[in-house]
Amino acid sequence: MASRPSRYSPLNVALHWLMLLLIAAVYACIELKGNFAKGSEIRELLKQWHFMLGLGIFALVWLRLLGRLLTKAPAIQPPSPAWQTGLAHLMHLALYVLMIGMPLVGWLILNAEGKPAPFFGLELPMLMAKNPGLAESLEELHEFGGQAGYFLIGLHALAGLFHHYVVRDNTLARMLPGRS
Repeated sequence: MASRPSRYSPLNVALHWLMLLLIAAVYACIELKGNFAKGSEIRELLKQWHFMLGLGIFALVWLRLLGRLLTKAPAIQPPSPAWQTGLAHLMHLALYVLMIGMPLVGWLILNAEGKPAPFFGLELPMLMAKNPGLAESLEELHEFGGQAGYFLIGLHALAGLFHHYVVRDNTLARMLPGRS
């Protein structure tokens, strides 16, 4: 039997924390945009960065998934009860749905508004024709997903802290940078 590592690989750790920074930046851009007048240059710039960073998340999430498929997760020590493991798997599934679904819906919103999705100097292909009615429905879905994201990310962070400080297992330590 091959032994499992006690921590995630440096690449997996780096991707995890990079994704957190990108997600925080996406939320910051969209929240800050409301502080500026419609049509103002800074508001439009924040929207552009929201789009591009969101699509950056969409690109990187596939690397994260590939990493999950190619490497085993380090074992939690001491092992968690089955119900906690099940909840953790559901949480990770929900976070991956968020990281894939939100950028994709954002891309579809832009296309349904008749706009291409910008990605750092590129215009991504149109996935659909202009459809203002669908754009409104997708915007509602995107806003709901954004609110759900706050909840999921907060719960994920609280679970890590709970495991570290209350349960005192290695759940959080497996993903911390620079720890052995």
